[in-house]
Amino acid sequence: MADFEALLAEGAAAPVEGWDFSWFEGRATEKRPPWGYAGLLAARYRTVSSALDVQTGGGEVVAWALRRAGTVPGVLAATESWAPNVALARRALAPYGATVAQVADEDPLPFDGGTFDLVSSRHPVVAPWPEIARVLRPGGGYLAQHVGVGTAHEVTEAMLGPTPVNQGRLPATAALDAEAAGLRVRDLREVTLRMEFHDVAAVVVYLRKVIWIVPGFTVAAYREPLLALHERIQAEGPFVAYTTRYLIECSKPHRNASG
Repeated sequence: MADFEALLAEGAAAPVEGWDFSWFEGRATEKRPPWGYAGLLAARYRTVSSALDVQTGGGEVVAWALRRAGTVPGVLAATESWAPNVALARRALAPYGATVAQVADEDPLPFDGGTFDLVSSRHPVVAPWPEIARVLRPGGGYLAQHVGVGTAHEVTEAMLGPTPVNQGRLPATAALDAEAAGLRVRDLREVTLRMEFHDVAAVVVYLRKVIWIVPGFTVAAYREPLLALHERIQAEGPFVAYTTRYLIECSKPHRNASG
């Protein structure tokens, strides 16, 4: 099993900071949603004077969107909870004059109410709807791509065995929570996308990077199911899983939702 051991070691050693997935090239694939979130974000940046990206990871998506937009909002900020990602985001967004604050995902946003024309987020761990509504200016908007229900559940079950699907990421629930916070949902679209893992090292890196798929994952603790998955890939070809994503766009009314 030298090949298996080498793949485990490679997967365990790969860097997992930020949301740069270039390491997976040639080893895993995932189809992209048809709406092109980063392009939508770039278009919004051309129309606003202040913007906040919540749970920005390493700032890669924001930096790409700013380059694509060809302009930078006068006030630009981001939050991130994990210290290694905060450092990456500060480097990535420094050329654009952005402020990057380290903030736990569940904590209040460290900004005054009514500060931003736009709040955005790609794959937030949690969506702090009351805080999003609070920091938006009246007439401002929230644009985000969220992870949906059952994402990569096939990977979860390969590691854990039969596991109930957590229903906590339903788009309809997000819409209700947004409305309860005083926002109006303008767009809500969901899509299911195919993933393929071509070797077990790619599975290891994915689980180290996307930590909610198998909470507490370590190579040592999951060696046996990883071996079974390695043997399956060797015998049958790429391991197939499916992700769900949904686009949600909201606006903050110019007056209270109650009228």
